[in-house]
Amino acid sequence: MTDEPTCESAAEKIRMDRIQKFFVRPFFLSCTIGIPFCIFKILFGLTALRAGDVDGGFLQVFGLVITVWAMTDLLMNISRSTLDLLHRPAPFEYCTIAQLGRIVNSPMIFLAFDTLLTFAIICAMLWTGWIATLNPVEAMLWYVATTLNLISLSLVSLYNEIRRNRISS
Repeated sequence: MTDEPTCESAAEKIRMDRIQKFFVRPFFLSCTIGIPFCIFKILFGLTALRAGDVDGGFLQVFGLVITVWAMTDLLMNISRSTLDLLHRPAPFEYCTIAQLGRIVNSPMIFLAFDTLLTFAIICAMLWTGWIATLNPVEAMLWYVATTLNLISLSLVSLYNEIRRNRISS
């Protein structure tokens, strides 16, 4: 008996490697993480702007800053996806915070910080009750962003577990 891979297992490994490569492509990452995160930020910024109409001052400035930040990140993610589909490298990161991190040669640390901020924004929308103030279109965008983000995370986790199980057996 030999440990040489069979044609079937070699073909399966190549197919699985293609799946893994797809999961790390900028197109996939932007569509399932970056763009949904931008939607969360945009909706938070717009909600803060509306709340600022009532309370005035700080919330309007805060909401405007968040919205501009989110729109910039959205443009960066759309551009990264487009360049990936054209098989061209992007000379910039997925978001403004990671782009700042590129200056100090730590874009992934800064990207992780952006992720933390986005999760904090999601929590703030939930805990302040602002999520209930979204209009029907905004709520649908929130649901789409949540679905893309969570389902893709689950698919990648499932794939990784299947792959790890096949490697260990």
